Amino acid sequence: MTTRAITAFAAAMLLVGAACTDVTTEPKSTVTAANVFNDASSYRAFLAKLYGGLAVTGQQGPAGQGDIEGIDEGFSQYIRGYWQLQELPTDEVVIGWGDESLPEMNTMGWSSSNRFITAFYYRIFYQVALANEFLRETTDERLASRGASAELRTTVQQYRAEARLLRALSYWHGLDLFGSVPLVTEEGPIGAEPPAQATRQQLFQFVESEINAVRAALPAAGAAEYGRFDQAVADMILAKLYLNAQVYAGTARWSDALTAAQRVIASNAFTLDDRYMDMFLADNHTSPELIYAVPFDGNATRTYGGTTFLAHAAVGGSMNADSYGLNGGWWGLRVTPQFVALFPGAPASADRRSAILYTEGQTLAIDNISNFNHGYAAPKYQNVTSAGGKGKNSEFPDTDFPMFRLADAYLMYAEAVLRGGGGTRAQALTYVNALRTRAYGNASGNITDAQLTLDFILAERSRELYMEAHRRTDLIRYGLFTGGQYLWAWKGNTAGGTATAAHLNLYPIPASDLLANPKLTQNPGY
Repeated sequence: MTTRAITAFAAAMLLVGAACTDVTTEPKSTVTAANVFNDASSYRAFLAKLYGGLAVTGQQGPAGQGDIEGIDEGFSQYIRGYWQLQELPTDEVVIGWGDESLPEMNTMGWSSSNRFITAFYYRIFYQVALANEFLRETTDERLASRGASAELRTTVQQYRAEARLLRALSYWHGLDLFGSVPLVTEEGPIGAEPPAQATRQQLFQFVESEINAVRAALPAAGAAEYGRFDQAVADMILAKLYLNAQVYAGTARWSDALTAAQRVIASNAFTLDDRYMDMFLADNHTSPELIYAVPFDGNATRTYGGTTFLAHAAVGGSMNADSYGLNGGWWGLRVTPQFVALFPGAPASADRRSAILYTEGQTLAIDNISNFNHGYAAPKYQNVTSAGGKGKNSEFPDTDFPMFRLADAYLMYAEAVLRGGGGTRAQALTYVNALRTRAYGNASGNITDAQLTLDFILAERSRELYMEAHRRTDLIRYGLFTGGQYLWAWKGNTAGGTATAAHLNLYPIPASDLLANPKLTQNPGY
């Protein structure tokens, strides 16, 4: 069974439930362990549910039996939720819709009752609860009680490593977005009293230790089945963790960030894609650059989140949706003038990463966020193939979401060098110019050593990784997300931008969870 098929199967997997953040409670199920694990394929299917949680939203898709209660099912999808929290408050993009709680994501005006913040918080802990349950059901004792063969036990050990890494991924998202959240593992008693809140440093140490504990049990870099985790994925999460360690835990770990990024690069399992845009098309699963992508399939993994949202929401106005392989646009996403300014001469910039900017009938300035024609459109995710064909379903794209790719490893290495993490400036410059050569089609866009600065790296990260859910974390690391040192359109709810308070570097713990768990303390400022 291919991983794309696995992810599709996960949408109809047996573990059904409405999420809550009481991660000491088992996910709701219509079956029991006695009849779920009656053959070896059951363990693989359970693991598929964990991976599927990154793509699908419930038990039938795209709507009808959602995992998360209290919000539109498409709004609660993992990638859509994570993307919105990482992108909408930044200098890259705005969304024009007026759905309850959504406009304040662009303006940093959110509160602890924001539905989109709450939905993603719940999605994190739904994933954690599933992973914990999988780990409880796959201990040596449980396997022995079911008469599992030696071969199956060996296989399940790798599955357990993947489940722990999936849980670590969600906990990394939790510590990055919310700071201090409950930390519960499979060792915690089921149905016990509400869990205590872990500090950000404790969460950092947990994620780090989990990744280091399971890394060796994972397939080598590039050797995993498509859509499943390998050692390169572990190293990318570690690199992200260490690159932001000063923010997360108060102590810089630049050399560790460099080491983790360099392990990915040195594996030689990945190479830069010759054509930048190919990584965001309906056949991007063939790209040699993608270290990990969340698989989507127009027939098998239907959701109104994921790349369905990213593709449709960027199309509107005079744009021809059919040319992007879509049955219509949703008139939502546009990029800010500050983002456009990163490409000199845009929309006619020689940097081909800006070639997707759509300007016909659009203004550069965003005087009115709700007007789709204010701001250039940027349909980065498209439901067409690199050969010009269309995805199999015009409503639900086949385009996979690139969570980690080699270009990011190059840029993390370069930043770590500049921050004193070791390595060499010459190698950093080589990695950066490899991206610039691809972007310009030749060496005309390459930079010199003198131009290789931290400010340049931040700008290059936006040029290379825009709309890929990195920007908020990057701006916080540079001290520019809040405050008044760097302003962009609608920051602080003014058209030209205004200073914002530092407490907004963390999202609030949802009010509903504070009511449910008296052991939780709200983040300062809320």
